[in-house]
Amino acid sequence: MPEKGGDFLKGLFIGGIAGTILGILYAPKSGEETREDIARKTEELLAKAKVDYENVLERSRKTYESAVKRLRELEATAKEQVGHFEEEVSEIAGRGTEVLHDGKTRLKRALDAGVEAFKEEKNS
Repeated sequence: MPEKGGDFLKGLFIGGIAGTILGILYAPKSGEETREDIARKTEELLAKAKVDYENVLERSRKTYESAVKRLRELEATAKEQVGHFEEEVSEIAGRGTEVLHDGKTRLKRALDAGVEAFKEEKNS
């Protein structure tokens, strides 16, 4: 976008100078008066171009700062959400470990009971 603003300013500046020069050259004045008019108009156009350039630069700076601020806010939100997600995953993993441990304990008891029942049946 800064290029478009720069191109616009260049076009404005060049067009302004060309129009001014043509207007002055076709005006019925002496050479010295014409040169003074050209110099004065050029200075005016340069001053206006400088002001316009500074305005475009300031708007660009503000847009950039706003974008950076928004990106930082989005980053903070994303980090916060990742933190919540990590907590939930840890909680689910913890529950899964408990369920697995309980299942292993039950299976071991069932196997032990089956072995005991087999031994009793064999001995009787």
